Amino acid sequence: MKRLLVLAASSVLAAGCAMRPPVEEGSFREPDLVELTGLDPAIRLDIRYATSKNFLGRPVYSEARAFLQRPAAEALLRVQAAVKRDGYNLVVFDGYRPWSVTKDFWEATDKHDFVADPRKGSKHNRGCAVDLSLADAATGKPVEMPSEYDEFSERAHPGYAGGAAEARRRRDYLRAAMEREGFTVYEHEWWHFDYKDWPQYRVLDIPFSEIGKAEKAGKFGKAGPAGEAGPTGSGR
Repeated sequence: MKRLLVLAASSVLAAGCAMRPPVEEGSFREPDLVELTGLDPAIRLDIRYATSKNFLGRPVYSEARAFLQRPAAEALLRVQAAVKRDGYNLVVFDGYRPWSVTKDFWEATDKHDFVADPRKGSKHNRGCAVDLSLADAATGKPVEMPSEYDEFSERAHPGYAGGAAEARRRRDYLRAAMEREGFTVYEHEWWHFDYKDWPQYRVLDIPFSEIGKAEKAGKFGKAGPAGEAGPTGSGR
C-alpha cells in the first residue's frame, strides 16, 4: 500500500512539474505571423521538419509551411531581392516554430548548443528566427555550404575556417545580406538568423493550422506597447 501511495504521489508531482511555455511579464506586440510563400514565389521552401529528413528522423510538423512576424518577413523579402540580383534565391528550412516542438527537440538530444532551452523559449517560438540557405536562381539547385543544415558539428559554426573556400564565401555572403536587414547569425549555426525585434514578441505555441484562427479569436494573449518587456530567449 505504501508503495502504491508513493507511486501515486510521484505521478502527481511529475504531472505538476510538466514543462510548460515560459510565463512572460511585460508588454508585447500583437503577433502578426505572415506566411512566407505569399511574399515572393522565388523563395523556396525546404521544410525538413515536415519530413523524416532531420536530426530526429521523423516529422514534427504536419504541414510544410513557414511563417515570420511581419517586420521580419518584410526584411527577409528585401534580402531575397538583394540575393536575386546576384543570381541566388533563398531556401527556407524553418521559421516560426511552436514551443511544443522546441520542447521535443530539447528532450531528444543532449547537444544543447544546437537546440533551445524550452524553459526560456527560442526566437523561433517568437516568430523572429529563420533557418535558410541559398539556391542557384538559374538551376534551382541548393548551393554548397560548409555543412549540411542541422548538422551538429564544428562545420556548422558561422566562423568555421575549413572546407571549400567557395562554400565559405557563400556562407559569408548570406550572412552579410541578412545582417544588412537586421538579422544576426546564431553563434553555432550558419543557417540560423534572429531578427532584431525578437524581444518584442511572446513565445507562442500555436500549430500552423491554427495561426489564422488564433489571430482572429485573439488567442495569442493580451498585447501592449512594444519595447517595454525584456524576455529571455535561447538561440535556436
